[in-house]
Amino acid sequence: MPPRRWHFCLLYILQISIDLFQQIRILEFKEIYKEYSDLVYNLALQYVQNKEDAEEITQDVFLKVYDNLNTYRGEALLKTWIYRITINRCLDFIKSRKATKRRFWLSGFAMTPEDQEHRMPVFNHPGISMESKEAVRLIFEAINQLPDKQKTALILLKIENLTQKETAQIMTMNEKALESLFFRAKNALAKQLQANEGK
Repeated sequence: MPPRRWHFCLLYILQISIDLFQQIRILEFKEIYKEYSDLVYNLALQYVQNKEDAEEITQDVFLKVYDNLNTYRGEALLKTWIYRITINRCLDFIKSRKATKRRFWLSGFAMTPEDQEHRMPVFNHPGISMESKEAVRLIFEAINQLPDKQKTALILLKIENLTQKETAQIMTMNEKALESLFFRAKNALAKQLQANEGK
């Protein structure tokens, strides 16, 4: 075969291989999304307590999963990997929201009450009944004031109902350290709830 034709043949084979790899990647991603989309959404909901924000976080998480799928090496379970991506995105989202809230507060005198209400997040957890909504809102409000690691330990162990082993793997710590963290989180939550009741 002449060199030029051989060159084009190689390029054609390479393009077919790339296309096939992309198709396999897309199929794999679709299966992952089908398997874990509810998990990601529900976990995000525990962090932000607002379904619109949880939907946005879910979209961001799966964009990152797709972009990084070829770098996943199986060193952790896929579920654990996705949990970590979701937690990091939730915490980043909350930090960004707090920064936005701070900026609005600094310029709050120039804003109408309607503007402030529109820009502040609203407690909108679809899994909570109207009768218990206020009580649950106060609990989440207290949880939201905890340090990130304490908050995550509480959410994973008591709301997501994960085991200590699963939670320790997700948080990349040993189980004894997790027990200590969870103990501090419970005490801090109790104190925060008492403080909030006194307001």
